[in-house]
Amino acid sequence: MHIQRLMVLIILGLSLTAAADFRTITEVHEVNLIFLRLPGTPSGTLSFAECADCDSQTMRVSPATHYVINGRTVSLADFKRAVASITNRSDTNIDVFHHLESDTVTKVRVTL
Repeated sequence: MHIQRLMVLIILGLSLTAAADFRTITEVHEVNLIFLRLPGTPSGTLSFAECADCDSQTMRVSPATHYVINGRTVSLADFKRAVASITNRSDTNIDVFHHLESDTVTKVRVTL
């Protein structure tokens, strides 16, 4: 009898942790390349609009920001060179990962 009660209490205890509140830590913005301005320096700012009629947003980047091309992390300079060589800019989307708590960009990703 005590074993059954103990099992019920254990199961209830485990289900309470599964019902915990979830928080969004990072937002990902999918941005068309024609609406993106990359930072000039590793500690600069990145600006973008999510659509032609959307307001522009400016976010800080840091030396810890990752720039990813086809799954490979590259330097900001290499990322800018690769993006500048894209001929059909209106067909290219870039993902901007915005960490909400620090209000910085943690990753900028493109698949070419």
